[in-house]
Amino acid sequence: MLELEVIPERSLGCDNWEFALGMHFSQAVTIIQSLVGTIKGVQVHYSSENPLGVDLIINMPLDGIRLIFDPVVQRLKIIEVFNMKLVKLKYCGLEFNSPAVAPSIEQIEHSFGATHPGIYDSAKQVFVLHFRGLSFYFPVDSKPQPGYAHGLGSLHFDSGKSPVVAKMAIFSGANIAESKPPALPLQCYHSQIYLESATVLRTNYGTRGLRLNLYTEGTVRTLEQKKQCFTREIYFGDTCQDVTSSIGSPSRVFYKSEDKMRIHSPSAQRAGQPKRSDFFFNYFTLGIDVLFDANSQRVKKFILHTNYPGHYNFNMYHRCEFQLQLAPDKIAEDQPINSMVSVTAYSKWDSISNRLTPAERPVVLHRAGSTNTANPFGSTFCYGYQDIIFEVMPNNYIASLTIYNNNAGANMYELMSMNSKSYRKQANSVANNIEIDTKISL
Repeated sequence: MLELEVIPERSLGCDNWEFALGMHFSQAVTIIQSLVGTIKGVQVHYSSENPLGVDLIINMPLDGIRLIFDPVVQRLKIIEVFNMKLVKLKYCGLEFNSPAVAPSIEQIEHSFGATHPGIYDSAKQVFVLHFRGLSFYFPVDSKPQPGYAHGLGSLHFDSGKSPVVAKMAIFSGANIAESKPPALPLQCYHSQIYLESATVLRTNYGTRGLRLNLYTEGTVRTLEQKKQCFTREIYFGDTCQDVTSSIGSPSRVFYKSEDKMRIHSPSAQRAGQPKRSDFFFNYFTLGIDVLFDANSQRVKKFILHTNYPGHYNFNMYHRCEFQLQLAPDKIAEDQPINSMVSVTAYSKWDSISNRLTPAERPVVLHRAGSTNTANPFGSTFCYGYQDIIFEVMPNNYIASLTIYNNNAGANMYELMSMNSKSYRKQANSVANNIEIDTKISL
């Protein structure tokens, strides 16, 4: 049984780890992976049809804990303990819920102090006590008497019938119904660089590079942690040293060992194999991959990931908050004639393709974990447009944006080179070292 400390408006955890409000989905998964054998039976709930409108949830039914993430920013907004019998809880070092201590109204008052009068929901027959950043839910069979109205101390139940907490919720703010995830807590930075936004820099001749608004942890004179923001630009033709000096060392370096799309390339039948491999700098917390040419060791491709649930690489990257402006090829009735086509991580393919003229026939990209292993998420479709490849999921959202150096003579088929066995092993991070059931929320 887990023994955890409750900190209202902040976290649930212990000395070694904690689920902190505002932490990214991938960071919570990393904690769960480190607790294999301690935390058992984990489920991930999401909506494949409406991934931006339905919360992303990690459910731990055998430990009575549920983590609710905002579907847009993918940061933790509510921590629920929905089965109080499966966990021991403390506040300021004192137990208020355990097999020996029942979390009754009197116990909650003793542990947390007085609060405003509780609220009774007659439809659900639940009595709710709200503290700032913390709520307790008590099931009751009948409506409390009017004498309760003067505060927690005036609550009165018949002898031996005082209800106990059925559910507890930790959130940010004074109202759980309006709670939103706070900014990424400083204790979750871990000396990494994170992306605020990315702008694709283009001219009339194609893409030049990326402008990245970044943030990380800095220090002040008192040596306290502080958020530090800065802007960097990286371009096609930059060397490895240029990129690392601008945005730091990558999370991982990946060498292309095979290319499943090579057969579609006009050069596929050429004799001989290259002696060197192109290689990627993977920046997982930025949601970006940078591909370098094997010979010149200069940038020739950028890949921007949107990290939607239901995609094969989900949870490998943070979502890249990119902005891309394209001149339209078609006139839309509901858009001004000269308005640009704005592409973001939240755009749908049909709204983009209605104003552009992409390649008519997409390339079907199917990933699999190993030989003869089916991909539970299905195939994606890759559409080429100018120097851009749009990878589109079956739900019409963009899974990734691949931007290549148009002057390098690359073609669409040579771009889709991320489907190697070794890379797929890296990508399957949600299910790595832990059994997670993937379920679709209705």
